[in-house]
This record gives sequence, structure tokens and C-alpha cells, in this order.
Amino acid sequence: MTKKLFAFIILLLLCLRTFAQHSDENARIQRLKIYQDSLKELGKTMINNENDLERKNANYQFIKTLVGALKIPNSFLFPFDSVKTISIINSPDNRFRILTWHIENQDGSYRFYGTVQLNTGGQLKMYPLEDYSPLLQHPEDSVTDNHKWFGAQYYKIIPVYGAKTYYVLLGWKGNTIKSTKKVIDVISFPDGKPQFGMPIFDGNGKARKRVVFEYTRQASMLLNYVPEQNLIVFDHLSPPDPKLKDHPESFGPDLSYDGYKLKNGKWVYVEELDMRNIPENGNSQSDKDYVDPKKQALKDRNQVKTH
Repeated sequence: MTKKLFAFIILLLLCLRTFAQHSDENARIQRLKIYQDSLKELGKTMINNENDLERKNANYQFIKTLVGALKIPNSFLFPFDSVKTISIINSPDNRFRILTWHIENQDGSYRFYGTVQLNTGGQLKMYPLEDYSPLLQHPEDSVTDNHKWFGAQYYKIIPVYGAKTYYVLLGWKGNTIKSTKKVIDVISFPDGKPQFGMPIFDGNGKARKRVVFEYTRQASMLLNYVPEQNLIVFDHLSPPDPKLKDHPESFGPDLSYDGYKLKNGKWVYVEELDMRNIPENGNSQSDKDYVDPKKQALKDRNQVKTH
């Protein structure tokens, strides 16, 4: 065999291998897109259907379909960005992502679902999140695992790097027909497994492992991260009447602002923030900014009608 013929055969084999790899990748993406289409339709049903049983059945199917999709190798790289009924956020270092969503119960309360997917570069490694909220008597004092999760739908991950790296989570929690909750939580990975809560919030009367806000469902609350100042800023909530100080379902913003400032790896409570010193380009999130899946589905339908 001549050298030229040998080189040609090697080149041909490399081309065939590259072609096969591209074909496999295209097939993988196509499978994920099929799963995505199913998730998109199931998501609309589990959010918009007026029948409580139909919503919950759609949610169970959604979970099974999502697990099937995530089992496809390298699914971590697929954004599922057309599935508007769930929140999918990646940690800034791309170490993991969290997928969370909620189902509204017939009585106006909520149950939350989700999973933490690690970036393994291949095979699936995930930790399903089991909402333990109704049984968690003192959530601000609790450190839990994924089986006793204080359920929420997250919209922001704030990494804090150090000897023990952790990530602050900002989330919307809903609550009842009378009140809404938001939460500042923490996720860390001791022994490689997710753990929620950490004693890093100091001040405002106590040390907390997570921070929970409750306020009237008729109000809108700002919960904002300002990276330039390492500051989490939020509306100060107060009752409309001092007599209602023990009824957080009546609370609302009083046009003042407090926050937590990162100092030496912990978040220290700061009162009476001057919002004139807060950059407007911070990653804000108030209730009015929160993407209500029902409103999103209605918007999608209206867009279809106008095209």
C-alpha cells in the first residue's frame, strides 16, 4: 500500500467518524426538541386547565416527560427555552441548573416541583425536589435536603465563592388566596449533594438560615439583587394598622427599603436603604416582573391570532 493511499484511507475514516458524530448529535437534538414540544403542551394544561384533577394529571405526565428528556446524554446543554411554564436557571459558573414550577391547588394554595441537574458533561445526575413546606414548622431555622425542600420557583442564583462555596437563591413562593410569599434561600453541595439553608443571614432580630417574606396577595413586593454593591434589596413590609402586626397576610410595602449586604461570606441586615444609590440596571424582580405562566400562555395565544 502506497503512502498516499494510506493517508487517503485515514482521511476517509476521519471524515466518516466526523459525519457519524454529527448525525448522532443531530438525532440527539431532534429527540430533545420532540420532548420540548410535549413539555410545552403539558405545561399549558397544568397551568391553565380549570379542572384541578386535569392540572395535576398533566403535571405527573410533565414530570415523567421531563425525566425522559433529561436522561438524554448532555441534556444539560439544552435550554428548553420554549417551555414558558417553568423557571430554568443556570448557576453563573454552569456547575448546575435548577428547574422549578408550581401547581395551583383548588383552594388557591400552591405546591412546588423541581429538580437540581448537575453539569456532568454526559450522563444525567439530578436531585428531584420534594416540597415539604406544609410540614416545615420553622423554615428560617431549618437546613434541609432535597427531600424536605422549602418549595419555591426560583428566578435568580447568586454565587458566593470561598472555602465553602454556596449560592443564594431568590424565589417566588405564592402561598394562599390571602397572601404571597417570597424567599431568599441558599443551596450548597456538601459531599456533592444539594443542601438548602445556611446560617448566613445576620441581623433584624435574629440569625436566619433562609429569609421568608409574607404579604397581602393584592400587593407587589420588590426583591432585587444589585451585583455592583453585593446587596440584596427589598421592600420593607408593614401592616396597614399596628393592630394587625401579627397578621402578615395584611402586610404591604411602606415605601422604605431594607437589604442584606455581603460581608466576609455572610449577609448582614441593612435598614433604610437610600434607593437613589441603587443602580437602576440591577437584576430586579417584583411581582409585576414575575412571569405568570397563565398570562404568558394568553400572550402566546394572542400572538398566534394576530399572525
